[in-house]
Amino acid sequence: MPLTTGTGRDDRRGRTHDREILRLAVPAFGALVAEPLFLLTDSIIVGHLPDPALGALGVASAALTALVGLCVFLAYGTTAAVARRLGAGDIRQAMRQGIDGLWLAAVIGVAIGVAGWPLAPFIVHLFGATGELATLAVTYLRVSLLGTPAMLVVLAGTGVLRGLQDTRTPLAVSVGSFVLNGLLNLWFVLGLGWGIAGSAWGTVAAQTLSAAVYLTLVVRAARRHGAALRPDLPGVRAAGTAGLALVIRTACLQIVLLVATSIATRMGEDQIEAHTIAARIWTFLAFALDAIAIAGQAITGRTLGAGDAAATRAATKRMVMWGIVCGVLFGAVVLLARPLIPRLFDADAAVTAQLMAVLWPVALLQPIAGIVFVLDGVLIGAGDQRYLAWAGVWTTLAYLPFAAMAGSLVALWLALGVWMAARMITLATRAYGTAWLVTGA
Repeated sequence: MPLTTGTGRDDRRGRTHDREILRLAVPAFGALVAEPLFLLTDSIIVGHLPDPALGALGVASAALTALVGLCVFLAYGTTAAVARRLGAGDIRQAMRQGIDGLWLAAVIGVAIGVAGWPLAPFIVHLFGATGELATLAVTYLRVSLLGTPAMLVVLAGTGVLRGLQDTRTPLAVSVGSFVLNGLLNLWFVLGLGWGIAGSAWGTVAAQTLSAAVYLTLVVRAARRHGAALRPDLPGVRAAGTAGLALVIRTACLQIVLLVATSIATRMGEDQIEAHTIAARIWTFLAFALDAIAIAGQAITGRTLGAGDAAATRAATKRMVMWGIVCGVLFGAVVLLARPLIPRLFDADAAVTAQLMAVLWPVALLQPIAGIVFVLDGVLIGAGDQRYLAWAGVWTTLAYLPFAAMAGSLVALWLALGVWMAARMITLATRAYGTAWLVTGA
């Protein structure tokens, strides 16, 4: 990507891009943070129940998160498709794309719920749960599966609004759902005495109401612009085909993280505890960087749809700069807070020693993460899913040998650094070329 010339026009264009990035990214960050807050609230409330309720929640929520996480393409793919049509000036077809995404979400959600119900004991067993812990985990998972259609509709509905360049409404819905989830969980679990099932029912109710809000907003917009509400089978099929590539990409990400957790677990209790804390810090910082990526999805889809490849290049360069600056700042914060972090998590001396060492690679990888997350969002917005799928496979293969050779927790995180560097190379190489700059609707 060529550098700007530094002229007054370029400065004004850069400031315009900055305002647009912030307008989209800041609310997106708030909505992203709401998801871990859901789990944190559930954990606090279920923590008041007798053992092993909290452990059962951890097992069941991990399984549910993995299932729903594979369907994040419903948000990402819909954002890109809607934004591209919006940029092309075809708002009616943009809404049509959004409706197709919602139908696909509903179908997949029902399929997951139907298939997951009888498989719940098997899924829980895969996580090593036995006895009463397994029984409670199955209860939570089965109740939660009733809400999977709503959860996936929320993903698709979020994607529609992001594609329409609106990230404030998803933030408002996320905050409202978070508050409702907390109140219902308190009532169902502690007030009515429903136990861990009450926590699941509270989340299902909150997600269902959120889905109803998104459906209302999208249906109203579709009617306003004359878009049909019935499913368009070719459109739904096209959305599913495009989504398959993003499923492969997402599965590769999850494989990397699961392998890292498995290796850290085999290293010992001190190592897995330190790794868990480091991973939580990494995940929280990733939310902020992912917010820029979401802005990248929306902006890239719209500018390419409008046929303005030059604007896409300029916005991409600006977002990469934002990613690097934020990555440097986040890395500096981690290093400055490094002496305090073990106390925040009440880590003992052995865990603290492991954590203090591993926070160095966590901090130093943040600038690379800034570039990777932004370019990932840009290429998703461009509809370059097939390349992202292949890149995900190759970078995962590059990571696995280094992870297998890791003899310490620091070495394991350096292996994760190899993975991030490989992602940066594959994404930057693609972004520097022109194959992804496909303009028009």
